[in-house]
Amino acid sequence: MVHHAAASSKYMVPTPAATLELLKPITWFAPMWAFGCGVVSSGISLGDRWPYVVGGILLAGPLVCGTSQAVNDWYDREVDAINEPGRVIPSGRMPGRWGFFVAVANTLLSLAVAWWLGPWVFGAATVGLALAWAYSAPPLRLKRSGWYGPAAVGLCYEGLPWFTAAAAASGAFPGYATLSIALLYSVGAHGIMTLNDFKSVEGDRRMGLASLPAVFGVERAARLACFVMAVPQLLVIALLLRWGFPIHASIVAALFAGQVICMLRLLQDPLRRASWYNATGTTMYVFGMLASAFALRAMQGG
Repeated sequence: MVHHAAASSKYMVPTPAATLELLKPITWFAPMWAFGCGVVSSGISLGDRWPYVVGGILLAGPLVCGTSQAVNDWYDREVDAINEPGRVIPSGRMPGRWGFFVAVANTLLSLAVAWWLGPWVFGAATVGLALAWAYSAPPLRLKRSGWYGPAAVGLCYEGLPWFTAAAAASGAFPGYATLSIALLYSVGAHGIMTLNDFKSVEGDRRMGLASLPAVFGVERAARLACFVMAVPQLLVIALLLRWGFPIHASIVAALFAGQVICMLRLLQDPLRRASWYNATGTTMYVFGMLASAFALRAMQGG
């Protein structure tokens, strides 16, 4: 009876709710926010470009980011059966190979929308999708490394959407200042991604995934994550001061000070408070991104 039910599940079609759960809407916020920061930083008046802005936000969130989530869950289904058996694939709510089919379909839809939005967007989306597959899928499976994996995710979540929006809005390659700020916030996101690995330490160790918490232990990984989040923001503050934007730099500095207070609490019990930090410290991190984007906008004369 059990074997018959498992075999027949291969021919079931997932519900829309299960498909949406696979794409994880809660994860879309970061790249959509970064895309919005890129639009702000471009200094361009939107005018009749609203359809492209909306299309770009959808591309950054439910399409490219959603694809990355589907790919990750498909290739992590054995790890998730240990860490989080209630997830949509190991629980059977996404039956058979439907997880893989959704990932492929969303990849093709992402490329089609990116092509419609123009060459800059299409190029950036292609890079982002390639990294999404390389992160989870063999043979590269970048997530096996606690260094390369979070770096790829940080770039896809922060730097690429920011670059894409700035390039698409202005129709030109973004300048040094925009690239510098986008890259620095991408580096800082490496620490945020490391905190996300805390929830799967046991499964990572059993499956041979070398996430930083699994390799270094939770306490050392937490200290490293805080350091990686802090240094790029200090550099952002220094750059804003150098470029003559003391008010924007002060805002970023105040938000960073709030994060430091949260970091101190995080380090007291990193395993239990990692998700709490992502709801508090990370929120201040992304508002710092927006303040920096407005400084770049002012630099452009916008």
